[in-house]
Amino acid sequence: MELIKNKLKKNYIYILIIILMFVLDRASKEYVIKFFLSYQEPSYYLFPFLNLTLVWNSGMAFGLFESESNTYHIISAIIASVIIILIIWLYKSTLLVEKIALSIVIGGAIGNLFDRIKYNAVPDFIDMHYRDFHWFVFNVSDIVITIGIILLLLSDILKKNEK
Repeated sequence: MELIKNKLKKNYIYILIIILMFVLDRASKEYVIKFFLSYQEPSYYLFPFLNLTLVWNSGMAFGLFESESNTYHIISAIIASVIIILIIWLYKSTLLVEKIALSIVIGGAIGNLFDRIKYNAVPDFIDMHYRDFHWFVFNVSDIVITIGIILLLLSDILKKNEK
């Protein structure tokens, strides 16, 4: 029990980052879902390049491999859970910046996993566009996962340059 307490104390900042990313994601999604329930329109204009558009993504990243099959949802939730566990396992052999980046990724992944379990889909709502070209609609989890991966890549590049 003492070992677990020491590990938690040693890693509290990473746990805090995971919780913060998850809470930011959940708060944004809950706000947008409630907004669209009351707004009753498919899209809300914010800026010339940005709309809020609620889209339920039942596929993987960016709506790839969309399916309504319950088997698909169960398998994708299991795969996401295994990936999260593997990332946590990577904590053992990484540098501070990598642990922070992995914490960010885990927080975002848990946010999307939560939605898959709760809704059988992930609510995406950030619609960036230029004129008639629209990028994939995404959410806060997607943003933080992307930031975490970029940090991991930069850390790896800097390590290789040092060698």
